[in-house]
Amino acid sequence: MRISYSALDTYKNCPLKYKYQVIDKIKTPKSKEAVFGSVLHSTMKFIHTPCILSPTLEQAMEFFSNSWNPAVFNSPEEERAAFVQGVKIIQDYYKRNNPTDFNIVNLESRFQIEIGEENNKHIVSGIIDRIDRTEDGFEIIDYKTAKKMPTQERVETDMQLSVYLQAFLSQYPEERNNLDKIKVSLYFLKHGMKLSASRTAEQLKENEQAFLDTIKLIEEKKFEPNISPLCDWCGYQNICPMWKHKFKETRKIDTEEINSMIGEYIDLKSAVSITKDRLAELQENIIAYMEQESVERVFGANGIIAKSLRVTYKYDEEKIQTILEPLNKWQAVLKFDKIALKNIFEILPTQAKKEIEKAKIIDKKTSGLIVKKS
Repeated sequence: MRISYSALDTYKNCPLKYKYQVIDKIKTPKSKEAVFGSVLHSTMKFIHTPCILSPTLEQAMEFFSNSWNPAVFNSPEEERAAFVQGVKIIQDYYKRNNPTDFNIVNLESRFQIEIGEENNKHIVSGIIDRIDRTEDGFEIIDYKTAKKMPTQERVETDMQLSVYLQAFLSQYPEERNNLDKIKVSLYFLKHGMKLSASRTAEQLKENEQAFLDTIKLIEEKKFEPNISPLCDWCGYQNICPMWKHKFKETRKIDTEEINSMIGEYIDLKSAVSITKDRLAELQENIIAYMEQESVERVFGANGIIAKSLRVTYKYDEEKIQTILEPLNKWQAVLKFDKIALKNIFEILPTQAKKEIEKAKIIDKKTSGLIVKKS
C-alpha cells in the first residue's frame, strides 16, 4: 500500500473520513483553519530559507500579507481577527528566534520510506517541515497551528515525529548510531513553545508496528465514524451517518412524525416517572428509522439521539488454554472465567495479550439509544 502520513493521521482521527477523502475521493472546500495553517507554514519556510541575508520581520510580514486569502472566512470580522492573530504569531516568533542562529539542513523535505516485512512492504510518504543541524546532532521540527498544546507525554509517543525520524534515518543511515543526539520537536506557533523529545531504536520499532497495525485496519476496510471535537471542522458532515440527519430535508418516514417521536423520546427519558412501554415503542420506531435512513444520530428540537451498539464477546476456551498454559496462568482462571481472565490480563506478555484479543468472538449485539439534551 502507498499511503501518506497525513492520510494515516486522518484514519486515526476518523476512519470514515479517511474513506470519504482517500478512497472515495470526495472533494470538500479547504477549511479556513487549513488555509491559515498553510499560510503560516509558508511564512516559516520563507523566514528560514538559507540566503546571505535572512528576511527581516517586516519582510516576513509582507510575505504573510501577500499570501493571505480573505475569501475563506465567513465574515470581515472573522477574517480580520484571523489576520491579526497571524501577525502576532510572526511577531512573537521573531521575538523568540533569530533566523540567523539556526543551521538549516532542509525545509519542507519530501520523503518516501518503506516499512513492513520483505514480502509485504508499504510505502509511506510525507513532508518534514524543517531539519536543523545542532551542535552535536540534528533536530527534526514540525510546526503546529492548533489552538491546544498537548502534554510532553504526547510528544514522547507522537507517531508523526517517529515516522519523520525514520525518514531522516533513511536519508542519513549513519545517524542510526547517534539517536541520542537527534531531537524531534513540535513547535506550537500560537503558543510560541517548542516541545522536544528523542527516540530509541526500540521505540522506532514499536512505532513501525503501530503504523502497520493501522494499515492492517485500513486493508480490512474498517471505516467506522468517530465523533470528536474535530467534527466541527469536517466537510463531510452532510453525508456522515453521525451527522447527515441534521442536513436532511426529505425523508421516507414523515418528517413531523419522526421529529415528534424524537422530542417525546428525549422528554420521556428525562422524566421522573417513565412510561416504559411507550419509551420502548419510541425506541423501536426511532431505531427502525435510523436504520432506514442509514444514520447513527438524529437531531430533535430538544436534543440529539445516538444509536449505540452493545457487543458482548466470549472467548474460545481451547485457544485461551493454549495461550495461558505455557505461562503457568491457566490454573488462575480455572474454570475459564472472563473476570478471572481480566484480573491477570495486565500482567501477561504483550504477545499473549494480542493472541487473547484474537481469541475473542462476538456473542451478542444489542442496539440502544443514547440521549444528549440540548
